[in-house]
Amino acid sequence: MFPIIPANSVTAASGNDEGIFGFGWGLNPWPIGGSMNVTNLVSNTGVASSDVAGVGTARSNLKACEYGGDKGIFGFGGNGSITNLVSNTGVVASDQAAVTGTTKNQPGACGYGGDKGIFGYGYSGGYKSITNLVSNTGVVSSDVEGVGTARSDLAATQYGGDKGIFGFGMVSYPTVTAVTNLISNTGVVASDQAAVTGTTRYAPAACSYGGDKGIFGFGYDSSLLSMTNLVSNAGVVSSDVAGVGTARGWLSACEYGQDKGIFGMGNLPTSWTSMTNLVSNAGVISSDVAGIGTGRQAPAACSFN
Repeated sequence: MFPIIPANSVTAASGNDEGIFGFGWGLNPWPIGGSMNVTNLVSNTGVASSDVAGVGTARSNLKACEYGGDKGIFGFGGNGSITNLVSNTGVVASDQAAVTGTTKNQPGACGYGGDKGIFGYGYSGGYKSITNLVSNTGVVSSDVEGVGTARSDLAATQYGGDKGIFGFGMVSYPTVTAVTNLISNTGVVASDQAAVTGTTRYAPAACSYGGDKGIFGFGYDSSLLSMTNLVSNAGVVSSDVAGVGTARGWLSACEYGQDKGIFGMGNLPTSWTSMTNLVSNAGVISSDVAGIGTGRQAPAACSFN
């Protein structure tokens, strides 16, 4: 007999097998630097590749998310509201025409609904809370009126298989927050949740793991940080977990291997880095893995395939 599954049961969703880091600020001697458009692919065992020649407008302070179940999209950042689609083989397309939406630096982005995505918040002449939905064909919507505390330099991740969460960020220099906003499986952003019992910070990264959970990690407050905060499959954010790996901010993270994650790149006190830290399917962070490719800050990352 087939097992009886209750109609309201939730099953952890399988994720994508590979990932990609792209764009960012680096290359030239620190702290001068410049915008880049190179990418680094992540295998299904969490190995980051050497640089892949860039496609699209070089920029930093952008974000990326999954869409269509097996593809991705880079969007927004320091050079406008342009986007670049990522195929299910990790090939980055040339620039799409700018979305009908507000240009913003350092928004958050994640998937939702199983095959769609969302960009939200960011900075453009002021801190924003607007969002832009991404359809399952990679089309970015015009602005959706913001909900929750306007901020930038935040992160976002999927949880619960088909939902998402925005968290942390800067609300006005130098004020930072640990507030979070849940995203429903139809892309509706909820009002502020009470701040987590954890360190307020900006410039962290986040990704999903374990099929239905998420993790926020690293970032900056009065110093660079390495602690993490786990997100349950109900969207509850844990208190701080002692950090593993080199403290840094302005990094990125994505899923790989269907149920694991990887943090990579970032800003150190006097340099940029390409080091990575793997996340197990139980949310445990590994020690540093020597970086491959050009070290840089403020790239974006998403999974595909």
